[in-house]
Amino acid sequence: MGDSRGIVLFAHGSRDARWREPVEAVAARVLALEPGLRVRCAYLEAATPDLATAVGELATAGVSKIDVLPIFLGVGKHLREDLPRLVADLQQVHPALRLNLRAAVGESPEVIDVLARLALKN
Repeated sequence: MGDSRGIVLFAHGSRDARWREPVEAVAARVLALEPGLRVRCAYLEAATPDLATAVGELATAGVSKIDVLPIFLGVGKHLREDLPRLVADLQQVHPALRLNLRAAVGESPEVIDVLARLALKN
C-alpha cells in the first residue's frame, strides 16, 4: 500500500433512493475540489454500500489512510456506539489501513454557520 488517502462519507441511509442524492452530491463536490482522491459513500442501514464494503473497495484500490466522515447533524447512539465499533472491527480486518473516524459534520462550526445563514434567508 502507498500513502494514498481515501474518504468515506458515512450516512444513516434510507429505503428511498432519493435520500442518497445529497450525500452523493457531497462526494461529487469533494472530487471536484480534489480530483483523483478516492471517495466512497457508505450507509449504516437501508442502503448500500455499507461501511465494510466501502472500506474494502478503498483498501483494494491501494488506499492506505481512510477518513470516515459521518454525515450526521447530531451525535446519538449510532455515532457514540455503533460507528466506533464498526470502525474498530474494520481496523481488525484491515490492520495495514489507518482508519480515522472524524467528528460528525453537524459539530463543525462551518456547517452550523451555513445552516444558520440558510435559516435566515428569505
